[in-house]
Amino acid sequence: MKKITEIAVVTGGGVGIGEGICKRLAQDGIKVIVTDIDFIKAKSVSDMICDLGGQSDAMQLDVVDEKNIHQVVENILLKHGNIRYWVNNAGISKIAPFLNHTNELWDATLNVNLKSQFLCCKEIIPHMIENGGGAIVNMSSQSGKVGTNEYQAYCSSKFGVIGLTQSLAKEFGEKNIRVNAICPGVVYTPMWDNQKYDYAKKKNMNPEDVMEYFRKKIPLGRLGTVEDIANTALFLLSNQSAYITGQAINVNGGDIMF
Repeated sequence: MKKITEIAVVTGGGVGIGEGICKRLAQDGIKVIVTDIDFIKAKSVSDMICDLGGQSDAMQLDVVDEKNIHQVVENILLKHGNIRYWVNNAGISKIAPFLNHTNELWDATLNVNLKSQFLCCKEIIPHMIENGGGAIVNMSSQSGKVGTNEYQAYCSSKFGVIGLTQSLAKEFGEKNIRVNAICPGVVYTPMWDNQKYDYAKKKNMNPEDVMEYFRKKIPLGRLGTVEDIANTALFLLSNQSAYITGQAINVNGGDIMF
């Protein structure tokens, strides 16, 4: 009997950690639907996967647009079949003193980092129930476990992701749906190209010293890599983690340990 290829959808898959997750899942034989608000970036990642012999497609997705989420999911189901795995990776990050946190910054951060995961889970879980189960990975952060000054919107959104993850895991475990969160530490991605200047201002240090400052704090003596997070995502989606749900897994080299 021919093996049915499992399908995974990754939000924010066009760059950084999302791109790494897409590539790692494809290496394991999973058909990956790369979604991103920037279709050109999503298509580039998808094409790269296909060029390397994997299976992939790209779709534009605005994760804060409920109608768009519904349309994309329906298109995937029609074109590719049942969605077994979903990775809520799309996110934004901005360092700013709390008294400079505007309503717009707060709303944008909570919408993209937290509400989007609520909307995507609300859309995909009924399909997973109908098809006998599935696995969801939500991207949180170690800043979802430890609050940080000048990072209130981001921390609040990532704490919320862990609460959402635990609640969904409790409610849908009996439907064979596992929901876990990943809490990365510092991983150098394009997001840090601009953010390191804000962090340097906060710490009154040279922007070029920011990554080394982080590295020295980490017991394993290095920053995280995209591959570290991608490997964890694959594990949490796979049957190797069949008895793991509702967890917020630190992937941070020991920077925090709870």
